[in-house]
Amino acid sequence: MTSLPADSALSDSAASVSSAALAQTPRTRPVRLGDRGSHDVAQIHAIIDEAPICHVGFVDDAIKGHGSPSPMVIPTVPWRVGDELMIHGASSSRMIRRLQEGGEACITLSLIDGWVLARSAFHHSVNYRSVMLFGRPRLVSEETEKRAALDALMEKIEPGRSAKVRAPNVQELKATSVLAFPIAEASAKRRSGPPADDAEDMAHPVWAGVVPLRLTAGEPEQDPAQTAG
Repeated sequence: MTSLPADSALSDSAASVSSAALAQTPRTRPVRLGDRGSHDVAQIHAIIDEAPICHVGFVDDAIKGHGSPSPMVIPTVPWRVGDELMIHGASSSRMIRRLQEGGEACITLSLIDGWVLARSAFHHSVNYRSVMLFGRPRLVSEETEKRAALDALMEKIEPGRSAKVRAPNVQELKATSVLAFPIAEASAKRRSGPPADDAEDMAHPVWAGVVPLRLTAGEPEQDPAQTAG
């Protein structure tokens, strides 16, 4: 994903994030492999800014024909404005309605950087960067803020695009809800580097190392309904 310009609405001043860390909570304190965890704000922001997809987990207690509250996980596009993570959706969607009613969400974001191929099956792994965030959202209802938030989404997809496309009309704006989650109760976790094989396996005759994985843009495919050029 292309980085946003320095003067973007998503940018932070270096002073505000250079040494800031979120407070640990029982839900964000790493239990296993704690050395991979971090509450560093800059690291959390960077992962949110790069991730093209997040998964929003919530409990829906209004499913017809289901006798008890049911967990749901919905994928959607995340973006960030300052110290809030944004998501959007149809105002009538199940996820938006439940969260707008005050429901709490657990949001996860993951970036895969490589397969880690070890000498033993047990030590195969993945190099990754991830964020887990807990919170209740606020509805972005004021029109100017809502339009600015949706412009920021366009800028994540392609810097400069918000100034080129037709802006949402009144009906489209009404049909779309934007929710903002405070980046307050969150943590990052990551793995990097080569495999961690046991000493007795180091001479095993199989290739070991990292196969890098990257999300890259392909050749643009123009809409066939549009005149070339």
